Amino acid sequence: MAKILVIGGGFAGCIASHLLSGKGHDITMIEQGKWLGGGCKTFRYGGLPYTFGPRHFLTKKEEHFAWLNQYCPLRHFDQGHEFLTFVEGDERFYHFPMHRDEVDEMPDAAEVIAELAQCKGPENAKNLEEYWQMSVGNILYEKFVKKYSKKMWQIESNTELTEFGYTAKGVSLATGGKAAWAGDVSIMSAFPYAQNGYDDYFALATKDIKVHLDTTIEAYDIENYRVKVAGEWHQYDVIISTIFPEVLMNNAYGPLRWMGRDFFKIVLPIEKVFPDEVYFLYYANDEPFTRIVDYKKFFFNESPNSIIGLEIPSTKNKLYPFTTKKDQAQAQLYFDAMPKNVHSIGRSGTYRYLDVGNIVEQCLGMFSDF
Repeated sequence: MAKILVIGGGFAGCIASHLLSGKGHDITMIEQGKWLGGGCKTFRYGGLPYTFGPRHFLTKKEEHFAWLNQYCPLRHFDQGHEFLTFVEGDERFYHFPMHRDEVDEMPDAAEVIAELAQCKGPENAKNLEEYWQMSVGNILYEKFVKKYSKKMWQIESNTELTEFGYTAKGVSLATGGKAAWAGDVSIMSAFPYAQNGYDDYFALATKDIKVHLDTTIEAYDIENYRVKVAGEWHQYDVIISTIFPEVLMNNAYGPLRWMGRDFFKIVLPIEKVFPDEVYFLYYANDEPFTRIVDYKKFFFNESPNSIIGLEIPSTKNKLYPFTTKKDQAQAQLYFDAMPKNVHSIGRSGTYRYLDVGNIVEQCLGMFSDF
């Protein structure tokens, strides 16, 4: 039997606790906040459910969907999601990923098509700006990506982003039918049926362990598997951390870079806000916000009103790790220095952009046979 400490009661901490409970271990969870679930906790405002940012379940692996579905029944969105980006200069919304069929509807279609014909591919791109310019040309880059990425990461130039071997939503320029507008159609998308989202699962996952909410860890001595709470040191055999690695390791290699979000909830006197197939609206212009989310798309709640969430990039919290090679290399210094029986998991813990499906996969791989 191992004495195990789980730091953080978000999705990763709850799944790890769930997988380890019932195996004879003595498990304690310490959560600084007042609730379980972290950013996936469901709140209500004006009777309407919402989360801080969209928290749908995405995966390409049926077994991961099936595992969570047995504990938290999930509604499968067979139609996928469509995303729209508002391009102010064209005075209209376009699908994102950019779609070849919509290029013909642009006021500067001839110029865009001419640039597309000259694109040879991004194989030799050195940064994010070059990646998009070499993929779709400068006009589409200016319309959809330039200002959005700069405000998303609060940077002066997209040339600062040197990790660019990905595209949002799967492809640079989609072709084919309407399904292509939703991005990678091989990805399963789902959300809980329950009007309180994942909350019942968080309670189920932690019912057999000791949970301390609204509790602050005052100091960390990870080399000796100790933490200080309320002035007293407590020692463990195993530590599972879901918090920022620089905090866990007392900033030994300096602070990591993060971007955050300020979230604003807005109730509207209308039953439907977005078109039926559209889940998110993105804004690629000078407005300070990046995205608007319609929460009825996920909760399917019945009400004459709707609640939307507006997101503005912020440095007040830590939600998005920087994907540059330099930042990831700095994070790796922390992971390499962690003792054998310290496991850092989840988005915050691994300094990787993980969603719910990724966290399920990670925890099943690490703790199923622990």
